[in-house]
Amino acid sequence: MSHADSTTTTEADTVDLPSSTELRAQRLLFDGPSPLVKADMYTNVAKGNVERSRYAAKLAKRTVLETNSYFGRFPASYWQRWTDVTEVRFSASVAGSGRVDIVATDYKGRKRTMASETVTTDGRARRLDFAVPVKQFLDGGALFARFTTTSGELTVEDAEWTVDAPEKLRPTSVVICTFNRADDCANTVAAMAEDPIALLGVDNVYVVDQGSDQVQTRPLFQRVAAELGDKLVYITQPNLGGAGGFTRGLYEVQGKGGDPANVVFMDDDVLCEPEAIVRMNAFANKTIEPAIIGAQMLYLLHPDRVHVGAEVANLQKLEAGLHVKNAISDKSALKKKQEIRVDAGYNGWWSCLIPSEIVSQIGYPLPLFFQWDDIEYGYRARANGFATVTLPGAAVWHADFAWKDWDEWHRYFNLRNGMITASLHAGLDGKKLARQLTTDLFRYLVSMQYGMAFTLIKAIEDFLVGPSKLTDGGMDAAAAIRRDRAAYNETKRYNANAVPDVRPADMFITPAGPHPKKSLEWAVLAKRVLNQSRGRVHPGPVAISADDAHWWHVSLFAHAVVTDRSQEGVRVRKRDKAAATELLKRGLRALRRLRVETDSVAESYRQAVPELTSRENWTRLYS
Repeated sequence: MSHADSTTTTEADTVDLPSSTELRAQRLLFDGPSPLVKADMYTNVAKGNVERSRYAAKLAKRTVLETNSYFGRFPASYWQRWTDVTEVRFSASVAGSGRVDIVATDYKGRKRTMASETVTTDGRARRLDFAVPVKQFLDGGALFARFTTTSGELTVEDAEWTVDAPEKLRPTSVVICTFNRADDCANTVAAMAEDPIALLGVDNVYVVDQGSDQVQTRPLFQRVAAELGDKLVYITQPNLGGAGGFTRGLYEVQGKGGDPANVVFMDDDVLCEPEAIVRMNAFANKTIEPAIIGAQMLYLLHPDRVHVGAEVANLQKLEAGLHVKNAISDKSALKKKQEIRVDAGYNGWWSCLIPSEIVSQIGYPLPLFFQWDDIEYGYRARANGFATVTLPGAAVWHADFAWKDWDEWHRYFNLRNGMITASLHAGLDGKKLARQLTTDLFRYLVSMQYGMAFTLIKAIEDFLVGPSKLTDGGMDAAAAIRRDRAAYNETKRYNANAVPDVRPADMFITPAGPHPKKSLEWAVLAKRVLNQSRGRVHPGPVAISADDAHWWHVSLFAHAVVTDRSQEGVRVRKRDKAAATELLKRGLRALRRLRVETDSVAESYRQAVPELTSRENWTRLYS
């Protein structure tokens, strides 16, 4: 293992990887990397009985096994659209007797058989090969294998999809950014290192540690580091958030000689499917032009559910994570397939590949610390002619977003960085945004979310400061918002059986009524504001579930104990007229400024982008 401090950069020539006539596009795996994951995510037993392990399957008599599954399908539509591939080959070692079919789907999910062969062996394994054209998939569709037995058994192993290799494979590095998640990070690195294929074409694994509880102290990491040797580069640096951590990988790779190279980002707290690296890297080696290749996110608490097939943002409304039309969203991958090909506006950095040529042309990410850094970079890349492709079947498991409470410190960055991104790429309309945020402010206040109201106000104020707020990479802002929010009691989480000054029997679950009609929302909000101000509300305390914690419901009470979205505890909201009045005055001042100053502030951000995204700026931050 090699080490790098906050300023070291290694100079080296671009590495030429050995080439061959075949490039492994993806492996056919029969089971997942963890018992938490159902084998049906990889293959589907349509009939009979199958013994499935990671790399092999043994079919009993009268059995049908299909790879028409989330990880088992070859996304032919994406390969036809974005790469120079015109033919894909499927190969597998088989022993026993049965039939193997290669089946295609179209954009409507209709199936057609592309190739078929009946096999009978004397017990020894035989290599079976099929070549299938990659055409007639432009609007959607995939390829999968079907294995059928009748009177005999069949064993299938070492199966894969391959394409013609390019003349030269691109050097590849993996970057893992971590902050005080030492055990998670060690597990993620180990999952990659223990896969026999995942790191074959990888030159370096950069672990960028920004925390005080360092991953290098963990025995598992020490063991894996010894196995990886100089391939593993361990870097410690100040906490510059996800933006600074992931950018460090781009920075190191560019310092080695630049283009072309692939840089794969991987979050530290994921359940890693090492196959994602294989698939993204192979795809990036065959694209017609450099493109950001993204992996999808599966939910860690619900491992069969797909977060989104491809996403975009509504920049004017600061809404991120919106699924594009025809993209699956929060759906079970066991029940729903992404047949229609969809285009992405950006891809989250839970796992994502960025080609170095894009960095050379558009610069490094903005030092936004946390949130919207991936969105801004994706939209900046698209504006400069570089697409983002979210590749089906390449994925990692990440904590469910729906189980993260909205009322947290990182909403400051969500709002502030969303405004910065919209200023750069959408011509942010300050008047329209001020109207939207005014509504949000009143809703937070009547819901007794004073810390959330403060967070919104502070995000507006700091956006209006301009690009100088990004000078330190966000370190001061991250510390300040945590400290300032702590002054508001409802930002704290308590055990449901240890709520201050409330006996458990005093809290009775109080369900919410129906959502007010759209045409009446402002009238209802105005009434709630008036009643909260005058104290004409139920004194409480009442218990309110996370799903029922709507502004129009919580605002009926003066004391509400609300379940946190994490389901790990509760927040206590209590009416505080003085705090509400002070925050309202400060908020309205900030919103007036937003209406007037947005255009000039947005121009200052646009002027500052070349400097903020330069190598020199990141060198300064890493120092």
